[in-house]
Amino acid sequence: MLKRYILTPGPTPISEEVLLEHARPLLHHRSPEFSKIFVEVTEKLKKLLKTKNDVFILTASGTGAMEAAVTNSFSTGDKVLVANAGNFGERFKKISKKFNLNVISLDYEWGEIVNPDDIKKSLDENPDIKGVMLQFSETSTGALNDIKTIGSIVKKYPAIFIVDAISGIGASDLRTDEWSLDIVIGGSQKALSAPTGVAFMSISAKAWKLIEKSNMPRFYFDILSAREALLRTPPQTPWTPGISIIVAMNKALDMLFEESLKKAFERHRVLAKATQKAVEALGLELLVKDESKRGYSVTSVKVPENIDGKKLTDIMRIKYGVTIAGGQGKLKGKIFRIGHLGYFGMFDTITAISALEMALNELGFKFEAGSGITEAEKVFIENNYLN
Repeated sequence: MLKRYILTPGPTPISEEVLLEHARPLLHHRSPEFSKIFVEVTEKLKKLLKTKNDVFILTASGTGAMEAAVTNSFSTGDKVLVANAGNFGERFKKISKKFNLNVISLDYEWGEIVNPDDIKKSLDENPDIKGVMLQFSETSTGALNDIKTIGSIVKKYPAIFIVDAISGIGASDLRTDEWSLDIVIGGSQKALSAPTGVAFMSISAKAWKLIEKSNMPRFYFDILSAREALLRTPPQTPWTPGISIIVAMNKALDMLFEESLKKAFERHRVLAKATQKAVEALGLELLVKDESKRGYSVTSVKVPENIDGKKLTDIMRIKYGVTIAGGQGKLKGKIFRIGHLGYFGMFDTITAISALEMALNELGFKFEAGSGITEAEKVFIENNYLN
């Protein structure tokens, strides 16, 4: 029997404890029992996001929350600034254009991070910009943007700051209120290690002023309806939510806080470093060259010349039972991505690197067998991983 591992940047592995919660008998979504859990999860998400702002839970993937942020915050024809350094920056552009917004796009090479000075320059040149959108951790590249500095810039302008933190929350430190982030978007299936299908978003007082004026068409993702439902007794969602997912999220959040956010961030840092040092030891090239620009959620690696990227990931998945991610958009076939976030430990990294070595060997790539695994182990030992 082939044991299977999912080592992608989402969905991520789920613990047995969370899976058991997900398998509990179904609660009715208007019952007091579910309402209690729903309120608990909402408050725990505020703690995770480090915010006193309103937080809303949506039954959707992270892209649903991205769309909700756009359709609730703006009116047709509004000017918005999208900082695009990867596939999900492109997604913000596509959503904004689909809803007839006037998009100013700051485009960067995929693998680079956004320059805060470019944001300031664009805001100075376009005082009528209503919103700035970008990623905290760009999942398609593994780059981590300087959200703190950009937040300190945007807060001085009328525009709101919308941050897709779907793959970054729980893996890297994010401080919503301290960094003046107006809308922050997250998802259940990344560092929270819960089942897929729930997204969430925090909304600041500054963002509410735009939301209350927005003329965008929406129904299912109407945040004003969600706010009205949250004020009921007991608090509710406007529509039937992902009941079992939210129940599972409650346990996943408890486990994250039991570990402590500080330790979780450090665990992700060491896992990322071990993965990156391992692939370099194999003679592979990282997409994000500057270590200071790399996030802790996913490592993106360039596919070596004369190696078929799809064949590499297929061998790992089919023959060795290890699923990693390929490249997205214009990086498809050019990189592969190893996730190391959520319910993830050092032996998951060892498994990923071992399968990578065997697949590379099968494809004729030359390296010293075991060199990646050895380098990863060194990082774990040097960083006192188990302490």
